[in-house]
Amino acid sequence: MGWDAKDVALLKRLWAAGQSAAQIARRLGCSRNAVCGMLTRLGPKRGHKPPTARPEIRPTAKLRPTSSAASTRLVAKKVSRSTVERPQPKEFSKQQFYAILAEAVRNTG
Repeated sequence: MGWDAKDVALLKRLWAAGQSAAQIARRLGCSRNAVCGMLTRLGPKRGHKPPTARPEIRPTAKLRPTSSAASTRLVAKKVSRSTVERPQPKEFSKQQFYAILAEAVRNTG
């Protein structure tokens, strides 16, 4: 596509208005890649968009006051991983262990 001054001016105006490259391409009657290429060569800046998400910020740990009544500072509660009950692995006698190994050897041979 040949870009004349009128097309370039329209491209800049539509881009500054916030239209997408595909919308501008349909309006100018060219491909989206042609519009993207010209935008790259011209280097126009589009303002920053306001954030669309509004994240809710929550504390990660429950806070509790210290034992001292004079202190007003909050302290994060520590959680120990050792307090969680984990199932203990099954223990085998030496004879059971050798029997399991012998069976494994028989099955792989």
